[in-house]
Amino acid sequence: MNIEPIGIIHSCFKEKFGIPRQPGLVDAAEATLQLLPPYNRAEAVRGLEGFSHVWLIFGFHATAEQGWRPTVRPPRLGGNARVGVFASRSTFRPNPLGLSVVRLTGIDCSGGVVLKLAGVDLLDQTPIFDIKPYLPYADALPNAEGGFAPENPESAVIVSFSATAERQLASLATERPRLRQLICELLAYDPRPAYRGDNDASRDYGVKLHDLDVRWRMSGDRAEVTALVPSGA
Repeated sequence: MNIEPIGIIHSCFKEKFGIPRQPGLVDAAEATLQLLPPYNRAEAVRGLEGFSHVWLIFGFHATAEQGWRPTVRPPRLGGNARVGVFASRSTFRPNPLGLSVVRLTGIDCSGGVVLKLAGVDLLDQTPIFDIKPYLPYADALPNAEGGFAPENPESAVIVSFSATAERQLASLATERPRLRQLICELLAYDPRPAYRGDNDASRDYGVKLHDLDVRWRMSGDRAEVTALVPSGA
């Protein structure tokens, strides 16, 4: 069976570091899905506007060449305990395919087909292989068991902004109205590697969002955003 992308993601996430570990955790994480010919026809998405969420089957294009691993270290277990790859959502799979449910915020058919999405956990340029509507009666199972991840992760980091970062946010407010929310939601879940250890508790970090390099400083359970500068500056 041969499969080919039906579309490409244009995401706020320009690198793997900082991407939420699951979809829906950061609602301000937005993206567009541009359908490719010959699938970029309005009739192909007819009726989809009635659904609030969609399933996306995508490819882990940034890690596919690294192959698969029979066991992996999930962040929810501290990044040290190992489980089988099929008991995880790790990127290192026999077939590098991922599955995400994301919020559908709009459909633009004015020039091809573009889906507007929120709550994404997808790297920019991610290939999409299929789209399916989310069906609450079938897809939401209230009695399902979550194994080693039974509950939502805690957003335990307190986020603040330096005076410099506040000024830079203000200058970007028109162009990026949800930027503050994106940064706060993202850092609240602590995107640092789970296996970092206690000796990594206080240092500077950076993550690329949109065309910006967002820099912050960790101190215990607090993250202070120190600057927002153009990427590459």
